[in-house]
Amino acid sequence: MVEQQKLLPIENALPALKEALHDGRGAVLVAEPGAGKTTRVPLALLDEPWLRGQRIVMLEPRRLAARSAARYMARARGEKPGQTVGYRVRLDTKVSAATRVEVITEGVLTRMLQDDPALEGVGLLIFDEFHERHLDADLGLALALESQALLRGDLRILVMSATLEAEPVANLLGGVPVIHSPGRTYPVDTHYAPQPESVPLERAVARTIASALQRHDGDLMAFLPGAGEIRRTEEALHAELRSQGMDGRVRIAPLFGQLSAEAQDAAIAPGTDGRRKVVLATALAETSLTVE
Repeated sequence: MVEQQKLLPIENALPALKEALHDGRGAVLVAEPGAGKTTRVPLALLDEPWLRGQRIVMLEPRRLAARSAARYMARARGEKPGQTVGYRVRLDTKVSAATRVEVITEGVLTRMLQDDPALEGVGLLIFDEFHERHLDADLGLALALESQALLRGDLRILVMSATLEAEPVANLLGGVPVIHSPGRTYPVDTHYAPQPESVPLERAVARTIASALQRHDGDLMAFLPGAGEIRRTEEALHAELRSQGMDGRVRIAPLFGQLSAEAQDAAIAPGTDGRRKVVLATALAETSLTVE
């Protein structure tokens, strides 16, 4: 069964994007967080006549983001990853002969271009979250532009970002169009907690989270510097919630790159057991993921 799709802000930009890619060899899409660019654009372009049954390859800067995007798109089509939509990341691959949208990490693209500089069978190459500017992404774009200029004049290249100075990138791609899409805007209230004195970071964060859970409804996400701080905060938060009789009503979900794929997926998935969720994350969740 195909999942019912919500109307996303990116929908308004799709006609201009389709026209740009139909008439030219590339485009730059600037879409604010929440617009839906990562999961909507590849599926919307899948049946464009210029693609002629070729594959779409989309680069994501992180493995978790690549798997998450592929699974979301596959679910939207009522499929499992590895059918129409698949992914390839280090030590984890789900693709098949039927796969037409392939989400990969940047190092995988470099190896693809080394093995096949013409990228035969690929009609569109998407660089998502390009503002993160990793060396592999820059190298991949340089090699892709070389392939487009010398071997594959029909190869389309699309660069997408939430925060990007678009004109220089558009000029680098040969003066391609720049398309803008607004995102969703939500009201934000800012509250400041008093600065703790002589209290370790993890304990201070745990106390602040527990206080926020008592004063506000819904789930919560806290950003921490790294995996060590997350683990120590998780331990301190369990103790804080137990002391307040809240431990059984809250699920704590760590989220960082070294976790197993199953643990990462659990952190970004919507809750199903009625408990409130607290996600303790690194900056990984700040740019590349949509957390339910």
